[in-house]
Amino acid sequence: MGAFVEAAALSREEYLVAAELDGKPTESRIYLALPLSREELETHFANDITREDVLAWDSTARAVTARRRRRLGAIVLEESALANPDPAAVAAAMLDGIRREGVERLPWTEEARRTRSRLAFMRHLDPAWPDVGDEALTRTLDVWLAPRLSGFRRWDDLECLDLGEALLDLVSWAQRASLDEWAPTHVQVPSGSRILVDYGDPTAPVLAVRLQEMFGQASTPTVGRGRVPVTLHLLSPARRPVQVTRDLAGFWRTTYFEVRKDLKGRYPRHPWPDDPLAAAPTRHTKRRGHGGT
Repeated sequence: MGAFVEAAALSREEYLVAAELDGKPTESRIYLALPLSREELETHFANDITREDVLAWDSTARAVTARRRRRLGAIVLEESALANPDPAAVAAAMLDGIRREGVERLPWTEEARRTRSRLAFMRHLDPAWPDVGDEALTRTLDVWLAPRLSGFRRWDDLECLDLGEALLDLVSWAQRASLDEWAPTHVQVPSGSRILVDYGDPTAPVLAVRLQEMFGQASTPTVGRGRVPVTLHLLSPARRPVQVTRDLAGFWRTTYFEVRKDLKGRYPRHPWPDDPLAAAPTRHTKRRGHGGT
């Protein structure tokens, strides 16, 4: 009973000096030990106690935690919040958090995604352009993202970043100046509308446009300074796809007349000319002011 009482008393001590163990590496049973007070520990091991600042990404809080610790080997004697951590260390911890969370989970806006897709299209045309895939962007975080992380400690702080503009830091000034010429954000169609180009597939950019706005256009619009014909998604007046083609001239010669029969029945108030190349492009019905769009 005495040994049990003594062991129970020792279990309440903050520190122990274990003199005899059973030799098991992870869950050793202590056979002989003495209590050690904090004052004794500080006195006898003063030269071995170190202080360190620990900055790390907390995946639960999705934030950088900054703590100051006093340690004796693996034993943490004291720990407190670090009020003014080194900005470079904070940025490094943020980058580590982004790597852990994944570049794809960054708060990409639609505009930033379009910039990324345009850059991917340019790399498809010319390997000298930077790789903007997830793996490559993760490897180059120090180049394109780190300079913009000053003062950031939480994932939510990233919401204010212009990630598209950050990506452009990967390209040279000459490349940046030529981007709009090679990968325009919009293409003007015969009706006068400027239609957004979708570069989601860098091998086949898409232009989704209402069929009637293309009347009079003999050939497929292009990007890449005329090298790459877009994939046309020709739409009904209700903006539903009626044909997908990269050969607009061939569509006018053949498939248009089959599509025209169906559209004429479903949208009788819209013009469906016998000769689409001679017709004026339009965004409206036959009689403007009566349901035209």
